[in-house]
Amino acid sequence: MLVLVPRETDDIGIPAVVTLEELLDRVATGDQGAFSELYDAVSARLFGLVRRLVVDPAQSEEVTQEVFLEIWQSAARFQPERGSALSWMFTLAHRRAVDRIRSSQASRDRDTRIGIRDIPIDTDVVSEAAELRVENERVRRALGELTEVQRQAVSLAYYSGFSHSEIADELSVPIGTVKTRIRDGMIRLRDALGVTA
Repeated sequence: MLVLVPRETDDIGIPAVVTLEELLDRVATGDQGAFSELYDAVSARLFGLVRRLVVDPAQSEEVTQEVFLEIWQSAARFQPERGSALSWMFTLAHRRAVDRIRSSQASRDRDTRIGIRDIPIDTDVVSEAAELRVENERVRRALGELTEVQRQAVSLAYYSGFSHSEIADELSVPIGTVKTRIRDGMIRLRDALGVTA
């Protein structure tokens, strides 16, 4: 779509016109007058697009300003063979608006997560302590069902925090034996506690 921008009259009184593509070419060379004409020609349309997407008037104005800054800085990247100047500027505006929407949503989501995290949660300390005692008793009973070598290897690994090689040194057995005892002990514990994989 060819958009013509009216200008002052020429030498013989006929209004001169210039295309947006021509204005963009001049903006690419740093022509501030061309940028002013371009702004006057398309600012309402770009703001309208941004406003429909972003909704908030203040943010829409900010985004539109960012779009014009980008047009000023990147006018040289406009390629007329790929589309009209107006569609290129609409694309810039659309991208900026979508970026602002995503940024605002991410900020709201982050604030919500922080707000939820800071809400104190009522806990029943007595109930939790009772549940822990019951669980600890179940684990003790399940450990009692292991063979002595399995219980010893599992206890050193999970209660004392020993590595497999430290357990092997402590028990004077090969590391493969330690791994087998721990694996077999954990399988028996899982079965005794009714844990599903």
